[in-house]
Amino acid sequence: MPLNPLGQPIGEALPGLRLPPQPPATALSGRDCSLVPLDPELHGAGLFRAFSADTEGRLWTYLSIGPFSSAAEYRAAIQKACGQPATRFMAVLDRAGSPVGVVAWLRIQPESACIEIGHLCFSPALQRSRAATEALYLMLRRCFDELGYRRCEWKCDDLNQPSRRAAERLGFTYEGTFRQATFYKGRNRDTAWYSILDREWPALRSAFEAWLDPSNFDSDGRQVRRLSECRAMGR
Repeated sequence: MPLNPLGQPIGEALPGLRLPPQPPATALSGRDCSLVPLDPELHGAGLFRAFSADTEGRLWTYLSIGPFSSAAEYRAAIQKACGQPATRFMAVLDRAGSPVGVVAWLRIQPESACIEIGHLCFSPALQRSRAATEALYLMLRRCFDELGYRRCEWKCDDLNQPSRRAAERLGFTYEGTFRQATFYKGRNRDTAWYSILDREWPALRSAFEAWLDPSNFDSDGRQVRRLSECRAMGR
């Protein structure tokens, strides 16, 4: 650990550090999905239809918005969300080009080379699919490989077990829970924090690419190796 002239421990030097840019408003393309900047007018009705397959409203339990009774109501809500500072919402499109989910860059902080992936709202058609994993791989690849961020965060309600399992499956590291971090829908939220660092990304990228490779799926589309197994093989 480096010491300063006073003998105090200090953080490692970052020679040649370059601050990353804002995420560009451009598409990301993969084999099973693509991501495009969310346009409430263009994508709102299609997203509402896709989300309506969740007849119980489970999609909205841990989001600050929803559920919605009409496409117009949903469109108005995402129009407002897209206008928030330091955010960039992306629509997830399936192979046919239909919108099936939403993911966003949140807390975009180029000045500290830190960014967050959040507001995941995946329709039943997208959930637990190869395209869902690919969408998040594309976001992470842009974060680290294209833009040069040092840290990518994932935050969720501490009680949101599906989100916590997803973060851990993707390779995010749990850092702790901020108690009474905020409140929404009239109830408390303790927030669980996760992160991936730039030095961790190369190994995770290799695992994602091994998992997403068509050879990792049988003729019925079932995975041969889990993502966690692909990560373990790369250690």
